[in-house]
Amino acid sequence: MRVRRQGTLVKDVGPGDHVQGRADAPVTLLEYGDYQCPYCGAAHPIVKALQRYLGDNLRFAFRHFPLATIHEYAEGAAEAAEAAGAQGKFWQMHDTLFENQPALDFESLVGYAEELGLDVERFATELENQVYAPRVREDFISGIRSGVNGTPTFFINGVRHEGSFDFETMLEAIQARMQGIAA
Repeated sequence: MRVRRQGTLVKDVGPGDHVQGRADAPVTLLEYGDYQCPYCGAAHPIVKALQRYLGDNLRFAFRHFPLATIHEYAEGAAEAAEAAGAQGKFWQMHDTLFENQPALDFESLVGYAEELGLDVERFATELENQVYAPRVREDFISGIRSGVNGTPTFFINGVRHEGSFDFETMLEAIQARMQGIAA
């Protein structure tokens, strides 16, 4: 196992991750998140705004970090995102889950799958059989090894962002990374 420097990412963003943006973007923003976490829900529109503002200069990746001991539906929601991803609609489900945080029970997840045009029978069967639980667990473990202990946790070019996650603070930290300055 790779030795982690304090505040750095153990597992680099790679082909197994869910990513939006160019691979050669100067900055990669990685979020470890939980679909039921209200703070992640608050961060979601900020991340979207950063993506719009920075365009091709930002690559965004998301990893699951369901806090299942305090969020009853977090694990199932993460698995639902993966099940949608297996049908080519991870990001659509990702957005839907954050936009519908109060309703993440099984029936709601199946309803979102139907709205997204997924093969609902396959989706429901995969959720019932926890087909994607190992994938979610892999993300969670990589988070633990990188020092994640709550959500949302952001890494900018592999370095943990310690500031708040409001638009201005995040933008300043990202721009500092773009200029090669430790923020």
